[in-house]
Amino acid sequence: MKKKVKIYFLGASGTVTGSKFLIETPYQKVLIDCGLFQGAKEWREQNWKDMAFDVTALDVVLLTHGHLDHVGYLPRLVKQGFEGKIYGTAPTLAIAGIVLRDSAKIQEEDAERANKEGFSRHHPALPLYTGDDVDQTLQYTEALPRDRWTSLSADISFRFRYNGHILGAVFIEMDIYGKRFVFSGDIGRPGDPLLFDPVKPERAEYLFVESTYGDRIHPGEDVQEVLAQLIREAIHKRGNLIIPSFAVERAQVLIYLLWKMYKKNRIPHIPVFIDSPMGEQVLQVFSDYPDWQKVKQEEFRAALNHVEIVASYRETWNVIDNAQPKIVIAGSGMVSGGRVLTYLSQLIDEENTTVLLVGFQAEGTRGRDLKEGAGEIKFFGKYYPVRARIECLDSLSAHADQRELLDWLSEIRGVPEKVFLIHGEPESARIFGEKIKERYSWDNCIPEYNGSITLWL
Repeated sequence: MKKKVKIYFLGASGTVTGSKFLIETPYQKVLIDCGLFQGAKEWREQNWKDMAFDVTALDVVLLTHGHLDHVGYLPRLVKQGFEGKIYGTAPTLAIAGIVLRDSAKIQEEDAERANKEGFSRHHPALPLYTGDDVDQTLQYTEALPRDRWTSLSADISFRFRYNGHILGAVFIEMDIYGKRFVFSGDIGRPGDPLLFDPVKPERAEYLFVESTYGDRIHPGEDVQEVLAQLIREAIHKRGNLIIPSFAVERAQVLIYLLWKMYKKNRIPHIPVFIDSPMGEQVLQVFSDYPDWQKVKQEEFRAALNHVEIVASYRETWNVIDNAQPKIVIAGSGMVSGGRVLTYLSQLIDEENTTVLLVGFQAEGTRGRDLKEGAGEIKFFGKYYPVRARIECLDSLSAHADQRELLDWLSEIRGVPEKVFLIHGEPESARIFGEKIKERYSWDNCIPEYNGSITLWL
């Protein structure tokens, strides 16, 4: 007799962020990722809503990696009554703990500032969750190794496979009633300066694959030469090079590249500040898990000695007031929050400032607005003119591009029964679907947000 499996698309469907996929069988309920929505207001508002299913009946959450759009909703899930296990790789759980505590701190600070300055329409403004909520959530986490199968029941098992992207990231293979379900998570890029190349899946009856950059090929520019040119110009103009960056992975790549460039005399000495409350903790995670990366520890430590970590908000203002040319790497990568907002609120109206965007900029974020040429930008309830030079370096993205995504699929034997294009904006997913059809002759679809599909296996 055929068995019923129902998949609910609760995030990263029709958009890039908020990754959540519920797998429901008669005996198990499994959630793949549990992320926050970022970007446009209508998506961010979804973060305040409870899940549309009985959270107390959820057995387990499986995490692909520690970015906020994949783990950021976990404290809300626990507040709604979840008491099951949260599984991830050891570095993923270490990063998730750091990211969640930082998220809670930023939300608490933003709520306090909004109440003090009166720019929120909510009275009082409240954080989405607190540090105490995060501590409660982390009690449910358990680390599992990659490549080892774990049974959830007699008919359901899963394993984590190395995926590049960030430290600890995996795609998930899940066998349900003899069929292989593959959830790609975020797929990294071959040739990453820090990480090994992603492993490729070899079997997938049901494939859920990201399409973030499914509509484009990353430029083949010389990343170090682009950085070197921008740094020389910042020194010449006695200005600031501000790089909004995710504190996990991109910041470490930038640290490593800048150190290598200085060591090879490609750039002169210029102070490099890493301003993220969690920056130092993330750097420690890189030291704790050397088998997840390809850079030698002594090289990584030497690169760290080349930068200055900004630990406090007071130090942030000291860096801003310092008139010498400098590089500032600060979160968040999409300019949607974090310390980079303070720098830009003070420096984006100066012509000798350069802002370098190095990651994906989701629709509705300040990063996307800057990338598309916004003449003014809003920080903390006020508008500021954009006189700074805005540059983009898509080659530093941690996401595979269209060509690399297609190659990631190349070792799958046979034809998947269903292919779902997730984690992408609609046009990007549509174009990627056409390329999959052209290359592999696989039918595919773009699931709707809050939609579902029933499978009989």
